[in-house]
Amino acid sequence: MTESLSNEVVMKPRPRVGIVGVPLRYGADMVGVELGPAVMRMAGLEARIGELGYDVQDLGDIGAGRPERVAEANDRLKYLSEISNTCRQLSDKVKSSLDSGALPVILGGDHSIAIGSLAGVSSHCRDRNKSLGLIWFDAHADMNTPQSTPSGHIHGMPLAVSLGFGATELTEIGGFSPKLDPKLCAHVGARDLDPGERELVRKLGMRFFTMREIDERGMSACMDEAIAIASRGTAGYAVTFDVDALDPNDAPGSGTLVRGGMTYREAHLAMEKIAEAGGMISLEVVEINAALDVNNKTGELGVELILSGLGKTIL
Repeated sequence: MTESLSNEVVMKPRPRVGIVGVPLRYGADMVGVELGPAVMRMAGLEARIGELGYDVQDLGDIGAGRPERVAEANDRLKYLSEISNTCRQLSDKVKSSLDSGALPVILGGDHSIAIGSLAGVSSHCRDRNKSLGLIWFDAHADMNTPQSTPSGHIHGMPLAVSLGFGATELTEIGGFSPKLDPKLCAHVGARDLDPGERELVRKLGMRFFTMREIDERGMSACMDEAIAIASRGTAGYAVTFDVDALDPNDAPGSGTLVRGGMTYREAHLAMEKIAEAGGMISLEVVEINAALDVNNKTGELGVELILSGLGKTIL
């Protein structure tokens, strides 16, 4: 007796993405960066992610509220309570998204939001007794502390905070610290570091791929190594992308421009290689300042980089 073969096709569930906006500007010193989530949404982010085959849900924005007071010029941690409160909310939202099986795509706002997003991803991994890797794209180290900061702006501190250095109101979000092991972290695109940051980088031995190394070795080789480092995290790795990592000619809409950054194609190559390698469990794009942008050039590029990171290819 011959068994009949079923003609039924089993449909795999579509991978899920949860979009979270964080229109926060208190970590920086310029108005306009709080519009980053809006301009990326206006560029069709949700629909364009859906076209890649994802089930997309926009989870809305996390608001920062009004500041308790205007920061003084000599404050070492400007708008600490507002940033801490926002990052706690973001941590919960990101963890909930991951717990539900979705990949969170976080839209900034200034880079202080990474304190919250990484706390949420790390909490999710901690619950499963797994470690988290990280790839951090930035012109700056973002590794200042209240003692080393020249400005008091917290958007210059989130990587240090995530590694356990800084104010407890920030390092202890999620109830534990540190969130990351520096041996599982790779920083890509640095070209403007403060003295205190250099000292902390050397102390921790964290891998930095500076623009000089990218010039000498090429983005492809540097990204292969960065992905290998971050992939040592047993849960996978988070990606956070500050648009000031790009050259100002390609991304004029940033409040912290530094000449000599990654080109348009280098940035896309980096994100395409991340998508090809697999292992990314969260993606964040920050520091798009709509007030400084030209015809939403940087907002559109932010969307394009997200799409490349989620698997969009030329062919």
